[in-house]
Amino acid sequence: MTWAASIAPLRERGFAWYFASRFVNTFGGMMANIALAFAVLDIEDSAAALGQVLAAHTAPMVLLLLWGGVISDRFSRAVVLQVSNVASALTQGTIAALVITGTAELWMLVALSAVHGAVSAISFPAMASMVPQLVPRDQLQPANALLSLTRNGLTVLGPTIGAILVVTVGPGWALAVDAATWLLAALLLLPVHIPPRERMESTSTLTELREGWSFFWSTTWLWVVVVAFGALNMIHTGTMQTLGPAVAEDTVGRQGWGYVLSAEALGLLAMAVVLLRVPLQRPLLWGMAAISLAALPMVLLGAEPVLVALVVAAFLGGAGIEVFSMGWNLAMQEHVDDRMLSRAYSYDALGSFVAMPIGQLLWGPLGVWFGYGPVLVASGVAYAAICGLVLLSRSVRELPRKQALETV
Repeated sequence: MTWAASIAPLRERGFAWYFASRFVNTFGGMMANIALAFAVLDIEDSAAALGQVLAAHTAPMVLLLLWGGVISDRFSRAVVLQVSNVASALTQGTIAALVITGTAELWMLVALSAVHGAVSAISFPAMASMVPQLVPRDQLQPANALLSLTRNGLTVLGPTIGAILVVTVGPGWALAVDAATWLLAALLLLPVHIPPRERMESTSTLTELREGWSFFWSTTWLWVVVVAFGALNMIHTGTMQTLGPAVAEDTVGRQGWGYVLSAEALGLLAMAVVLLRVPLQRPLLWGMAAISLAALPMVLLGAEPVLVALVVAAFLGGAGIEVFSMGWNLAMQEHVDDRMLSRAYSYDALGSFVAMPIGQLLWGPLGVWFGYGPVLVASGVAYAAICGLVLLSRSVRELPRKQALETV
């Protein structure tokens, strides 16, 4: 694939504006992750408290994702995203104001995170299913790679700058930047006009949910991967989001943890550049094999939290995550019909996220009971083992690119 072909999606007007919207939003979002973590730890120095805030965001997402999928298949996905971005700007702005003024209490962050999670449940299926409506099918891989470059390129700097802001002026200002990017992202979506889809006869929400479930359960590669990611995401959030900042506080430091997160983003970025040029012909085979590398930083953080080793492991883990992300998007966007795509993504997200609150709430107490180190090491081993088990499924290993099928 030539470089000209790699950037061809940017010549599509709708995709270019969508690309710009994602571009400005990502930087603030990644700063917000580290800022929120340390804002909570400043209020209550406890991994369990951080887990409560994270779970408050995730639980409404799990409960409302299916509804979000139906909404995104019924209405303009661009409009759904605009409204959701404005609502996210309001919730994040309120959190920032409370933290900056020193009036934030744990229950307030829990409540506002829950509202933000509910908004995310509506926006996620729309965001995930926009790309096939904005570019031709033969541009799906470069379009997804460009979006990954947007996400990963800016997140290289996001966590580190967020950590510096936390150390210098406090976490509230990083959260304020995030709120501004949500608002700007909504404005940049205004010129995006998606061609109208064929109107389907009016049906009830329950009927549309049943249709989505029937498709999900009849598609083996889809439910096998989603079930696995219920466990994988539980482990990842419990280790890297809940235990990670708490362990970093006493080992590599807050700024060091920012370097680790930035190294993961560098791995994502480097692999996205590779995937701009290299076709991924067996998207789920390579995706599941590569994402097993995400277990490395978990094991090292628990066994020997040395900053240089953690940075290298995070880089490799990020590269593996990017391979899976590309493979999964290609599998979904090429093998799922557009009228079903948002609902398929919502069932995907529901299954993938449903156990995340367990990880966020349980890993803190597990670390206290058994020690942070042993829990992190055991979690990393379990993560890699689950990835291996998924590859036992033939439908996962052998799923091809649809384009390849059409050219045979």
